[in-house]
Amino acid sequence: MAMATALVRTAFLVNAAYAESARQHELTPQQGQLLCALMARPYGMGELGAVLRLAKSSLTGLVDRSERNGLVRREQDADDLRAVRVALTPQGTALAEEFYGGACRRIERLPSTLGAAERATLVALLGRVVRDNEAPALFTEPNEGCSS
Repeated sequence: MAMATALVRTAFLVNAAYAESARQHELTPQQGQLLCALMARPYGMGELGAVLRLAKSSLTGLVDRSERNGLVRREQDADDLRAVRVALTPQGTALAEEFYGGACRRIERLPSTLGAAERATLVALLGRVVRDNEAPALFTEPNEGCSS
């Protein structure tokens, strides 16, 4: 299988597992991404748009819907009173943790036929691709990555 084909098909599998976890928690995949991004810390709207790679209008709509659902809140930025930061609410934190855990379990089942050494090699190589391409820190946990 060619590199592009393997990566695109892998991305499809990961996206499907991610979307399945979102559906289970009555979220859109974009809401799941928002919750996962905010697990690390609150973000300003500009920062959040860059991390999620969303246009300002799309991000505003996503944050508005998530705020109406009680998952996030806007708060004043202590350093710049003109700016707002988006943070998880307690309900959003709980849902983010549930969603994240479910997504991790589904995604980590994908390479289940690989042995421990093969999995370690895969993680190392994919980690290098992510770092070399400066992928946004969208799906992380406190110690950077799901545990097997």
